[in-house]
Amino acid sequence: MADFGNEGGLWVARVLGASAGSMVSLVYMLPKSRHEAASRFLTGLVCGLIFGGPAGMWIVTRAGIPDTLSGTEILLAGSAAASVSAWWAQGVLARVAERMGKRQ
Repeated sequence: MADFGNEGGLWVARVLGASAGSMVSLVYMLPKSRHEAASRFLTGLVCGLIFGGPAGMWIVTRAGIPDTLSGTEILLAGSAAASVSAWWAQGVLARVAERMGKRQ
């Protein structure tokens, strides 16, 4: 199992993964405004930093490859996945809330 200490390199992997996940998410669902883009980017970044380790371990365990990747690779992948998920979920919730608001 990977050791996710507080080394500087692991924090860089978390930040890079979370940032990359937020940026890649632009391909899936474009924000409608700068405010929405900033909000979703920050949400993705924070979720990637917080949930990067657990998400990475879950992904590599499900894939059956936890012993073949380094801690940095696991954190990078997990942070990106958590960030993409948060970005996508927040975008969907914003669109649903907008539609619900128009009905009333």
